[in-house]
Amino acid sequence: MKIEYSIFTDKGSRPINEDFAGYIKKDGAYCFVLCDGLGGHGMGDRASQLAVKAIKEYFMSCPGTAEFVSGVIDHTQSVIRSEQAKNGSSDKMKTTAVILVIDGNRGEAVHVGDSRAYHFRDGRVLMHTRDHSIPQMLVLTGEIDESMIRSHPDRNMLLRALGDDREQVKYDVSGFDISEGDYFLLCSDGFWEPVTEDEMLLTDEDGESAEKWIKRLSGLAYENSSGKKMDNYTAVGVIVKG
Repeated sequence: MKIEYSIFTDKGSRPINEDFAGYIKKDGAYCFVLCDGLGGHGMGDRASQLAVKAIKEYFMSCPGTAEFVSGVIDHTQSVIRSEQAKNGSSDKMKTTAVILVIDGNRGEAVHVGDSRAYHFRDGRVLMHTRDHSIPQMLVLTGEIDESMIRSHPDRNMLLRALGDDREQVKYDVSGFDISEGDYFLLCSDGFWEPVTEDEMLLTDEDGESAEKWIKRLSGLAYENSSGKKMDNYTAVGVIVKG
């Protein structure tokens, strides 16, 4: 199967862009990663870039995808914590991370924080990662409906992030089969908040390239944020072709 991808990022209304995304390939396996440095900590942009670099390097060093998936978050946490110690910035360098690995007809998504991975097939959302946030916890306990996450006053309160003051950070892994025609979207909260899942699903009848899909969605994110202070917004679109 052929993998087609496109990466988009913009600082929105913010003075700097704390989002960072990347891609790497080895032995027919693909790794896509997106990180969102946490605003208000002062070094979010440095944390996100450091995390993407560490994840890509770890992918290249691992003998296989299973080893990568099981160790990548602990490795990246160690890299960030080491950099924090060097710079005396233990409360500043933090970031989310969402990773998509595609190896043959199998895929896995690994994430920490509220940057999301979506898996679309035949006009349906097969999977999307669950945020490590206060509103998502309220959804899981039945206190609010999932549709309320985007507008919840505590939307930006995270329960987990790389760079937290702990040796190991809890993370989630989702595994799935991959078929021709599958679409994947990795996106920061600045991207998925103004773009609904229904809008993400809309595609041209004759199909579209990953670049065209992401360009259209980034335009929607901009349009739907009209009149608001816009966060950094970043996305990685991946389409599995025949």
